[in-house]
Amino acid sequence: MRRKSNTIPKLHIKKNDTVKVLSGNDKGKTGRVLEVIPSERKAIVEGIAMVTKHTKATAEFPNGGRIKKSAAVYISKLMVVEPKTGVPTRIGREHDDKGKLVRISKRTGEKI
Repeated sequence: MRRKSNTIPKLHIKKNDTVKVLSGNDKGKTGRVLEVIPSERKAIVEGIAMVTKHTKATAEFPNGGRIKKSAAVYISKLMVVEPKTGVPTRIGREHDDKGKLVRISKRTGEKI
């Protein structure tokens, strides 16, 4: 679903959501979303798609070397997990009584 005013897509995943991976090497794992990159339709999930980066010595890493880091994953491979039940669900949008769009669970119909 794209916004009418610009080309940045409106995504079903937000920062700090708990998500389940649907496909790939980490299929079935869950993790917390650290960052969402809407222009690339990707998200960085804690502990998912780990890659090794070679870095120079910096103030943060005085010795440099190889660092394990989470790589970006396509959002279509992720499904939001309901906070209350812990079950993956699809996401819908509805207007609340004030006219604001809120995310709802397609499984239970409750607001997320």
